[in-house]
Amino acid sequence: MHRSLTIALVLLALTPVACDHGEPASFAEGTTMARLQHAGRIRIGVKSDQPSLGFRDPATDRYEGFDIEIATMIAGELGLDRKQIQFVTTTSAVRERYLVEDRVDVVVASYSMNDQRRQVVGQAGPYFVTGQQLLVRRADRDTISRPGQLTADRVCSAQGSTSIDNWERLFHGRPIAAQTYTDCVRGLLSGTFDGVTTDGAVLLGYAAQLPTKLAVVGEPFSVDEYGIGYPKGDLALCEFLSQTITAVEHDGRWDKAFQATLGRAGVPIPAKPKLQPCRP
Repeated sequence: MHRSLTIALVLLALTPVACDHGEPASFAEGTTMARLQHAGRIRIGVKSDQPSLGFRDPATDRYEGFDIEIATMIAGELGLDRKQIQFVTTTSAVRERYLVEDRVDVVVASYSMNDQRRQVVGQAGPYFVTGQQLLVRRADRDTISRPGQLTADRVCSAQGSTSIDNWERLFHGRPIAAQTYTDCVRGLLSGTFDGVTTDGAVLLGYAAQLPTKLAVVGEPFSVDEYGIGYPKGDLALCEFLSQTITAVEHDGRWDKAFQATLGRAGVPIPAKPKLQPCRP
């Protein structure tokens, strides 16, 4: 199909139909957005072990965090409320597989955008930018102040994360891979590891949860842009997700969500990243 015609059809699919009585926008039949609206349900892959980002509170069984707020806004733009969201716990190692196998409709799970992942799935965004850092025991923060002071076998990260590859490329040696970052933090607290490495946003959540025991040290040594994963080739869905990101950044919902979650660690509201164009 000719590219200009493809773009025109995508824009037509995304054009809201004006509705009376405050009804949600309508989308062209055959689009993912229309299907989700008609179903009255959206399945969103999220993390469950990252405080302030994607976390499932064991006391309430409720998901919370910045990614959860972004996921809820996506549903809201479809006219769906939180009760119509099926949150699916999605570890770093299975994010692509869950999209390919149709276990989720989208993924909002500290999902760094890169070309390798885009060979398998689509990624819309970014909606947040962070950088890889190092989490240590607070008692060690004066003796361990930068990544180069640790050998890889004393560092932990999660399976399937880009953090492991980044560390190996920059500091040589491959960190130990655990199933989740919470497993890494448990090992750090018990003395099995001396550091946990991943995006600073994730680490700040753990440090804010245990401020007397954990600390984030050193400057970021990578740039990680969080995107929303979706099934590869669904250009209309990508444009919808990009429009949603733009809307919430401009109307104050993004700032409010940040202040209520990651902002609790005492960090200022960061600049919003520039959206990347959707790719076929």
